[in-house]
Amino acid sequence: MRRTKIIATLGPASQDGPVLEAMVRAGVDLVRINAAHGDRAHIESLAREARAAASRVGRDVGVLLDLAGPKIRIGRFRDGALTLAEGDRLVLDTGLGDTPGDGGRVGVNYPELPADVRPGDRLLLDDGQLVLSVTATTETTVDCRVETGGVLSDHKGLNRQGGGLSAACLTAKDRDDILTAAAIGADYVALSFARDAGDVREARRLLQAAGSTAGIVAKIERAEALANVHELCTTAEGVMVARGDLAVEIGDWELAGAQKRILRVAHETKAVVITATQMMESMVHSPVPTRAEVLDVANAVLDGTDAVMLSAESAVGRNPVRAIEAMARVCVGAEQERITTRPRLRGDERWASVNEALAMAAVYAASGLGARAIAALTESGTTALLCSRVRTGVPIYALTRNARTRARVTLMRGVVPVDFDPLAGPDVAREAVRRLLAVGAVTAGDLVVVTRGDRGGVAGGTNALKIVRAGEEDGAV
Repeated sequence: MRRTKIIATLGPASQDGPVLEAMVRAGVDLVRINAAHGDRAHIESLAREARAAASRVGRDVGVLLDLAGPKIRIGRFRDGALTLAEGDRLVLDTGLGDTPGDGGRVGVNYPELPADVRPGDRLLLDDGQLVLSVTATTETTVDCRVETGGVLSDHKGLNRQGGGLSAACLTAKDRDDILTAAAIGADYVALSFARDAGDVREARRLLQAAGSTAGIVAKIERAEALANVHELCTTAEGVMVARGDLAVEIGDWELAGAQKRILRVAHETKAVVITATQMMESMVHSPVPTRAEVLDVANAVLDGTDAVMLSAESAVGRNPVRAIEAMARVCVGAEQERITTRPRLRGDERWASVNEALAMAAVYAASGLGARAIAALTESGTTALLCSRVRTGVPIYALTRNARTRARVTLMRGVVPVDFDPLAGPDVAREAVRRLLAVGAVTAGDLVVVTRGDRGGVAGGTNALKIVRAGEEDGAV
């Protein structure tokens, strides 16, 4: 069973019901809806179609709404593009508004840019394809000398190398899209260009005010976010290694180490972590990934990522289903390595709660006994999350009657949601194992480690562990 989760971005290639259904069958665990590319009606339609497709297949699939954030972009040119050579002069003019730029001047949508930069700073355009050096500033303009030239077209993104731009994390559009997240019942909201814990707390306040219980995934794509990764991991439910803008800000040569550091901190703080950006980019056009892409996905799996994400590959690619199938194969292949199933011993650490102690005990017992499954009876999903923070090859089944919880655990590595009523019978552990037998998760004679609470259906009450042999009359070992 594949343990690493797959997130697919929806777009023109993947928004129709039959394609969505095929994607779910191919292995999609969550769908990502990019709020930058649609209004509320479009977002609602995508979420509705994705959930309908999942229902037809009979699987729980989560919905992640990715906020656009303060993407800084240049304006447009009179001819649609401009060819820049090394040594050329270009003026970034915040006062141009919608007026097209000419040969030596172009607008920018960030009025604070002149105050945020100094002579000698390097500005990167179009994901770092073009490099400018700041030579002077006025109240409304930034004069630049071209260091690395090329063709610059309309509305390309702009970053400052090393970070430091003061743009607020949440824009007016983001605040509106948080209301949309509540309306569609999003399971997760991705917070673009988050800087610190304050940004996460503000997003959570707005979500709660809108009536949403969505988990927050802080995207690590600013240099400041990388410096604050520990507080972001402890404040948000998860983080995303958003390698596009992050690489531009810190430099490609720093990216591999940064990715490994983010994953390590996420594991230590029990946050879920997504690895994203260009993981199988060639499959936008090609029927197969490159070997470099295969190794990229596999290394993220070996490092313990909870999920890997497809962006353009599934949104506008020629065959989103094939991209999902390829990614699933690579994940399963990497998961055969023993490093992905060896539990991380924590004998020198104090556990934060009874719930965590039970989760750790369940994983160790299941691994040591060769159990077929861990059955975590859960209302909120916390027990399943804590079990999944320990590397194990034993599948973790989150048994819950709460549909929102089942959707939330689709992001957690190694966790499979199962619909189950904890009040179904007098012996809840035996009923849980019977449910796993019914769905084909275990067979008669298999050992199952069950975690539960004395009061069924109450969140946060896990306090008992029972080992059950499936199919036997008395149930307990």
